Amino acid sequence: MNSFSHITEHIIAFRDARNWEEYHSPENLAKSIIIEAAELLECYQWNDVHDPDNIEDEAADVAIYLLLFCHETGIDLERAIWDKTKKNGEKYPTNGDDNAGA
Repeated sequence: MNSFSHITEHIIAFRDARNWEEYHSPENLAKSIIIEAAELLECYQWNDVHDPDNIEDEAADVAIYLLLFCHETGIDLERAIWDKTKKNGEKYPTNGDDNAGA
């Protein structure tokens, strides 16, 4: 069980209780991630006073759709993050440290 399993199970139960699964194809979820990320960015659009509650809500929306996307596509997000940071560490080492970012 990875670190995201418990929250993913909660999100899936919430979704399934509302019969929304039919709308959650990988394509639709990828679109929703972008839409919610844009709404998060909109919180900073004019550099005005920011509503921390709204920013938190939008960040949560991005994460929820990302976890749903990973669930639907079989991606183990925790493993993917570890693998990606290892690749980034190899690509962008610091001060001769070949494992930077891993």
